[in-house]
Amino acid sequence: MERQIVKSKLALRMPSEEATADDLPLAQDLLDTLAAHAHECVGLAANMVGIRKRVIAFDNAGTPMAMLNPSILEKTGAYETDEGCLSLPGTRHTTRYQRILVRWQDLSLAWQERWFEGWTAQIIQHEVDHCNGILI
Repeated sequence: MERQIVKSKLALRMPSEEATADDLPLAQDLLDTLAAHAHECVGLAANMVGIRKRVIAFDNAGTPMAMLNPSILEKTGAYETDEGCLSLPGTRHTTRYQRILVRWQDLSLAWQERWFEGWTAQIIQHEVDHCNGILI
């Protein structure tokens, strides 16, 4: 189900809680919402649709992917960039990393760990920031 996008900075600055099996439908809602906004968006976090849970969805090199409880374990290759956000107008300057090691639960709730690079890594960093209540 496609969900409404939250624009409130106050709501977006609140850190998210751990996701559970009860949040699996939310992951699908995020994937549906991402698909509906594919022309203007490459990633979403649950707080962007008003739910304070650690769930994200993003475009993984052309394939939609969802993660529960993502955390970045390692990062290398710092660089400066400007990013936009579906919840906020304009763009903002930030530091990102070229390669990141991410740990998360997949849609079967199994823990995964993998390195991501480039554009996909940048998207994940943005969405994990959302989970942490960080706005760039």
